[in-house]
Amino acid sequence: MSSEYEFIQEFVTKEKAATPSYVFDLDSMKEYVKKVQSCLGERVQLCYAMKANPFLTGPMMEVVSSFEVCSPGEFRICERTGVPMERIVLSGVYKNPQDVEYVISTYGGKGIYTIESVQHLQLLNDMAVKAGQKISVLIRVTSGNQFGVDETEIRRMISQRDEYPGVQIQGLQFYSGTQKKDLAQMKEELNHLDEFLRELKETAGFQGQILEYGPGFFVPYFKKDRCTETETVLAEFKKILDELAFKGNIVLEMGRFLAAFCGYYITSIVDMKVNKEQPYVILDGGINHLNYFGQAMAMKQPYCKQLASDGTEKTEGEEELWNLCGALCTVSDVIVKRFPLRKPSVHDILVFERVGAYSVTEGIYLFLSRPLPRIYFWTKKDGLKLVRDNVHTDLLNSEK
Repeated sequence: MSSEYEFIQEFVTKEKAATPSYVFDLDSMKEYVKKVQSCLGERVQLCYAMKANPFLTGPMMEVVSSFEVCSPGEFRICERTGVPMERIVLSGVYKNPQDVEYVISTYGGKGIYTIESVQHLQLLNDMAVKAGQKISVLIRVTSGNQFGVDETEIRRMISQRDEYPGVQIQGLQFYSGTQKKDLAQMKEELNHLDEFLRELKETAGFQGQILEYGPGFFVPYFKKDRCTETETVLAEFKKILDELAFKGNIVLEMGRFLAAFCGYYITSIVDMKVNKEQPYVILDGGINHLNYFGQAMAMKQPYCKQLASDGTEKTEGEEELWNLCGALCTVSDVIVKRFPLRKPSVHDILVFERVGAYSVTEGIYLFLSRPLPRIYFWTKKDGLKLVRDNVHTDLLNSEK
């Protein structure tokens, strides 16, 4: 068993393989984020988009500079976890006035807020003035969807910035999507933002201090995905950053890229059958817990290891192709078709890798009122730590 699976024996013996469960390897997460930071250099600050996995908010405090927070619930998680307001970028396409008022009245002028519209700008200004504060903001540049502000409107905001005494416009924010396989798109976007900031300085005397950019780096979820060494990708990306005329602070907003590799989803075989010559394995988990970006008709092969019930890897026997299905009462609950297994049997354990981002929150968890999986943290020092036990969703799907 490879060192990355050190948690398995403890999970099997101490937790008696309480599947389905997630395990997040905090040691590997922190090591990976530190490597990303090292590759990008001191000029770049990392901002963790906590929507990727809110459970990692606390552990991420040791290795990132700031957190992108997009909802009142995410903000409350930050409060409970102890994230200082100074390290929060309060984002989101809709900001409830009551929530904004609470944050400003409670934390004063700390933190950074994003502006997604003229209404956002007016709201933030009015709330800050009312509280006798001046808050820092970033204007989000639209990429052509419902998010952000059109560049024509941004020019107007910048030229009229003195009319908003409650806000200090620090710079721009931009994000256009995830799982980008080509650095050429990132280069084009960054060069455009660089030129836009230069224009704003020349025409309106605006000197941007911060450029927050979401690169959307590609995460290879499936075995057929093209894999490039992280160091190679980041070295090329750093060259793009170094060529920018903008010399202020660069903040890279990332979620999936920082969190994906540290997560494991562990589920057990509970039944096996052959129907009309098609072999099926039934798992105690399913598509309500496991969600890979880009999965199509269960045809792509994720990284997954088959273990015996004692936690040892199964290596004997010829590979046989089985359809892996979950426990939901729907024909859609097919995780992978024709997945290679070696002498599968009931109580075997399947460990799906690279599920540190989104699976823990994106699944259709309330469907059929099945319990939410357990969630564990693992470190070499402290071993497995249960951070959330099963949650019975039937309590949410019925009258009180």
